[in-house]
Amino acid sequence: MFGSKQREQFSIQALQLSDAFLVWLSFWLADEFRPQLRALFGMEDAGKIGLYEISWLLFIVVPFTPLILELLGFYRNMMRKTVAKSVNQMLRCLALIGVIVAVAVVFFQMAPSSRIVLTAAFLISGVLLLIRDAVVRSALRKSARDEGYRERVVIAGAPDEIKELIESMPEEVTDYWEVVKEFDLTAWNLDALEEVLIEHSVHRVIIAARGAVFRQISRTVELCEKQGIEAWVSAGFIRTQVSRPTFDNLGGQPMLVLRATPELSWALLLKGAMDRVGAFFFILCTSPLWLFAMIGIRLASPGAPVFFRQDRAGKYGKTFKMWKFRTMVPDAEAKLAEVKEEVGNEMSGPVFKLENDPRVFPFARFLRKWSIDELPQMLNVLTGDMSLVGPRPLPVYEVKEFEKSEHRRRLSVKPGITCTWQAGGRNTITEWEDWVKMDLEYIDNWSLWLDIKLLLMTVPAVLFGKGAK
Repeated sequence: MFGSKQREQFSIQALQLSDAFLVWLSFWLADEFRPQLRALFGMEDAGKIGLYEISWLLFIVVPFTPLILELLGFYRNMMRKTVAKSVNQMLRCLALIGVIVAVAVVFFQMAPSSRIVLTAAFLISGVLLLIRDAVVRSALRKSARDEGYRERVVIAGAPDEIKELIESMPEEVTDYWEVVKEFDLTAWNLDALEEVLIEHSVHRVIIAARGAVFRQISRTVELCEKQGIEAWVSAGFIRTQVSRPTFDNLGGQPMLVLRATPELSWALLLKGAMDRVGAFFFILCTSPLWLFAMIGIRLASPGAPVFFRQDRAGKYGKTFKMWKFRTMVPDAEAKLAEVKEEVGNEMSGPVFKLENDPRVFPFARFLRKWSIDELPQMLNVLTGDMSLVGPRPLPVYEVKEFEKSEHRRRLSVKPGITCTWQAGGRNTITEWEDWVKMDLEYIDNWSLWLDIKLLLMTVPAVLFGKGAK
């Protein structure tokens, strides 16, 4: 299993491989169109030279270009990076590559290549890499918008520092950040800040902290960490460079980013694509089961709806309507308090679980045993409210009963149809703290491979009806 640092490195390596290919493609195109380029500049036609003639050049330029781009920060902060910054980094990279090639020609007596091919290849590669960069940035921002970003942000600090920070934010940031609250740290009230985080389903807290007391900063960061919310601390007061991988830049100010959830990356984009494609094909493959369930519910409980929709807490606590096949009597929610009093609760904490719930009608027990009642949640996956894998979404009224702030960190990622405890023992767990612990382990160790592994583990758990209630 990979940590967030390994996942980020994997994403960078994938981009570097694609950029290396684009550099090679640039030389191939330059050589292919060499006759036309020479004719354009009134030069005698000398034909193509063939890439094998400049293989030494390719061995230098193809691998060194993405490596130098990485050193220049080309692959960092892609969602917030401006076009001007990308162009600046690309020009510096091409200049350095030009120096390396010149050194190889002069000092190592490499055979000089066609200057027109070399110049054209440099220009083409610069354009292609900038286009690739623009496409990736656009895809990341579109994915952010499609998945509920604008991100809800709280800015904490002294009023003048908050104002200065907001005014310095570039357009690339303000386009997808919504400042829902400006919190005055000089009028310190941790309980009030916690209420703001919960009420607004906050994605991150930005601390404009040059004049703030360090104790207040520490407690603010601790509160964010418990709930899985990113804490961005303005690091303008730091006089020396601190060697931390969580530094970022916002409006020209260095920011210390403390991130407790997976960062938006190629891996998360692939997860989103896998969710939607997987849900679509799963609905097609299970369509006979949908028909079977709908007919069975109509016959077993006539006059009541086939589907059941309930308010559930999604990512960062944002409410959404979750779909299920109805498995309980029509007034089940009204009878919940009565059932709790008469039968009790097999799950500790705020969550209600009962193996032989008297509100479930007989045919529905069959649907629950084989998890057929969960199939409509694929619609929630298609709409982007849920994922195939993630912590199970809880009813909003149960989330309001969380006793510990750190329990809300379950809400820092998109909820899913299956997760660690469903794949392993499904509903056999009875301790709420164990459930939370397994969900947080999933969040902290997330990778695409872990999602695939949990999906594969869920299949036998469902087929053998293991632990279903």
